[in-house]
Amino acid sequence: MAILAEMKDPRVQDVTVTYVEVAGDLRSAKVHVSVMGDEAKQRLAVHGLNSAAGFLPARCAARIDMRYTPRLQFLLDQGVKKSIAIAKILSEVLPKPAPAEPPPEESQVQLPAVEASHPPPAPDAAAPRDRPPGS
Repeated sequence: MAILAEMKDPRVQDVTVTYVEVAGDLRSAKVHVSVMGDEAKQRLAVHGLNSAAGFLPARCAARIDMRYTPRLQFLLDQGVKKSIAIAKILSEVLPKPAPAEPPPEESQVQLPAVEASHPPPAPDAAAPRDRPPGS
């Protein structure tokens, strides 16, 4: 079970860990999270995570075997918010694609007339096939 799911803090909901930066000495880590919701909900979730400073490292220590358990600092990852803003700007700036023409209805499709044809004549059996020309 995920450690964040074990938290009983009502402020910590709809949280996704996007990436973690661990210090070289493994004593501290910056945990970047994305929170679905408005800015107030995001701030509350990050505050709730940071206030769980005793619970979360203890749960991590129970799952991993390390000399030191990193001190966790939670930061709000603005990557998703920025990508949505960029997509909105691009949709306003870039030209809209031309709508595709609907396919014509079957009654409007005119097929070329096909005349009855005879099968092609069989190749001449007397003509050599494997010899190069002129030999």
